[in-house]
Amino acid sequence: MRIKSIITTVTAVTALLALTTACGGDATPTAGTGGDSSAANGAGDGGPNEGTLDNPTKNGGVYGSAPKDGTAFQKLPKAGTMAAAARFVNGFTQCDRVSTTPGEDGPSEDSKLGPAYTVTETGYCGRRNVTTIVLYKDPKAFQTAFKAEMEKNGGGNPNSGIVVGQDFAVGSQSADAMSALLQPQAGLLMLNCHADFNPPSGFRKEPALVKGCVLTDYYKD
Repeated sequence: MRIKSIITTVTAVTALLALTTACGGDATPTAGTGGDSSAANGAGDGGPNEGTLDNPTKNGGVYGSAPKDGTAFQKLPKAGTMAAAARFVNGFTQCDRVSTTPGEDGPSEDSKLGPAYTVTETGYCGRRNVTTIVLYKDPKAFQTAFKAEMEKNGGGNPNSGIVVGQDFAVGSQSADAMSALLQPQAGLLMLNCHADFNPPSGFRKEPALVKGCVLTDYYKD
């Protein structure tokens, strides 16, 4: 969803949704994106970022960390670091230079996510449209805070939300960027907490970590 539409419903979340600009990268990330080839082939060093984009391993990689019968959330990509998250996003939409400052076209200081979201780091990328990436340490707390903010501000567009991974979330001023991150190759899903959300048949609507929210690959600006 575009930043301006989010501002009307979730002021605090605009910083997050400003994350993914209309980045049109050519490369398609694989399980080894952001890590070295030896780690991707199962020779991980078992370090603190093992199983993330920085250090994927054969049995704990970005797409292989969850069992085949794992939940939709368990199968989402996991970044580990801001650099890894930005590289991943850049594979689908422009995010080749990430910064800790939003620049003049980015979200305002007062739109940053509060403590309830457990955000540990925020990054901005993109040129004409700003893309915002946040890393968070508690996914359930993040989803709870997102739902509360949506309810507080009236919900807004029932077909929008925020794109999430296991430990990071992305938002953009560009609807095209948001859609690009939901394509099957990306493996990300949108957190939607609208009570009236009812996607067309064929789109995913999986349980999120918080009751009343779902993870979906459907988005309409």
